[in-house]
Amino acid sequence: MRLSSDWKDYALIDVSNGERLERWGEVILIRPDPQIIWTNPNPSPLWNTADAIYHRSSRGGGEWEFKKKIPESWAIGYKGLKFKVKPTGFKHTGLFPEQAVNWDFCRQTIGEPTVENFLKASSIRVLNLFAYTGGATLACLSAGAMVCHLDAVKNMVEWAKQNASKTGLSSAAVRWIVDDAVKFLKREIKRQNKYDAIILDPPSYGRGTNGEMWKLEECINELMNLCACVLSNNPLFIMLNSYTSGLSPTVMAYLLKMTVGHKFDITVTADEIGLPVQHTGLCVPCGNTAIALFNRRAAGGRLF
Repeated sequence: MRLSSDWKDYALIDVSNGERLERWGEVILIRPDPQIIWTNPNPSPLWNTADAIYHRSSRGGGEWEFKKKIPESWAIGYKGLKFKVKPTGFKHTGLFPEQAVNWDFCRQTIGEPTVENFLKASSIRVLNLFAYTGGATLACLSAGAMVCHLDAVKNMVEWAKQNASKTGLSSAAVRWIVDDAVKFLKREIKRQNKYDAIILDPPSYGRGTNGEMWKLEECINELMNLCACVLSNNPLFIMLNSYTSGLSPTVMAYLLKMTVGHKFDITVTADEIGLPVQHTGLCVPCGNTAIALFNRRAAGGRLF
């Protein structure tokens, strides 16, 4: 498992009885997590200090119970990136902290901006699909890449813009797109636009901008084939995330090899990503990531 263990403004304090106890900055929240099927016999005393608890409804959705007055929204940071977080009506806060390990990968692979690699990084074009509030977008921009940030939900794109502003990246080379991913890719193929890296974080279920139904297992093969068609002649990586239990790391790796791997020479790694639990010292899985690295090498054999 690849862990997001470098957080300072976030902590997964404890997990028990189908719930997470988390610290977001100075705010402590309790949120449901159906995979937490165990009971901690020695729970953290901080369960009793939570500022807010999200209660699921039997009719779907749910609502927050606020034990204390908290801000409507606040900011947290990760290695120079800044994010607005707030309790939403669907239990989320606008950020998936386990993805930090993937943000680190993006930065390291593109290359932190320095005098030596500035020209290299600034020529890398990244397509971030289902980009939500822009964690991966900010990571790539901060490394000097140009990013096309796409999400079907306008409010999420606006939220991502706010995060870019908080991080000081308002003037960075980014296109903000509200669109359906499949339709956008088909248009990019016709326009012959190309990208050196693609990041995908598709939902298990969803709807496009015009109400199109999306089911991951039924749509992902077409999506990956379309992605293969917008890659440049010398691409860098593709990163595929999934929170769907049916898409194990091995299945995702096989998928990349059967789609992208039929057009390019790739090396695929796939694993769970997760978060350390402060109180127990154990780790909770929070999804899977498969990464295809392309054999893109410069003189001396170094990946560039």
